Amino acid sequence: MDKTFHQPLGGNEMPRFGGIATMMRLPHIQSTEEKRQLDAAFVGVPLDIGTSLRSGTRFGPREIRAQSVMIRPYNMATGAAPFDSLNVADMGDVAINTFNLLDAVRIIEEAYDEIVELGIKPLTLGGDHTITLPILRALHKKYGKIGLVHIDAHADVNDHMFGEKAPPSAAPRKKACSTASAWCRLACAPRATPPRTSTGAASRASAWCRPRSAGTSRWSR
Repeated sequence: MDKTFHQPLGGNEMPRFGGIATMMRLPHIQSTEEKRQLDAAFVGVPLDIGTSLRSGTRFGPREIRAQSVMIRPYNMATGAAPFDSLNVADMGDVAINTFNLLDAVRIIEEAYDEIVELGIKPLTLGGDHTITLPILRALHKKYGKIGLVHIDAHADVNDHMFGEKAPPSAAPRKKACSTASAWCRLACAPRATPPRTSTGAASRASAWCRPRSAGTSRWSR
């Protein structure tokens, strides 16, 4: 059977301000049979109850999709046309628990367990930092050791906030990167170096993630 390659809906088929607001105006796929045919899929995770400052990222997936209507299916400068060789679609959003963060983490992990089991590479639209943990847990169960490139303006290295251990905003740093043995059991196997990049503090990156002493896996500011 010939492989199907979904293409974004063109502006001559439907005005860009009209139609269903999927990512890049790709088809919205829901059936398991259709999902099995996908190489990759956009998935929204509208979670912001784990944020430590400003809420609102629950609307992130919806707004990203709305703004994506102007993205073209190919790159005119490089000639890259990913939709000619990859079958991609929008799978919609994960139905999180808006009132229970730990339960939301469980729901996200189970949703991604299904996604990776179907052989789909998830392209996630978030969502606050918390979503990194359950996604990496699911990926680790499927692929084993994995790494994370975290591009952020600050390091998220707080150990406690308001008496809570490892707050959600520190999830990419502590729970997902597995740079400390106490946290590595949560997501993936420990790595020799912390795979993260800090944009806002690039000149101080080495100071933020410098080992306390030789032979230790703990990292400090």
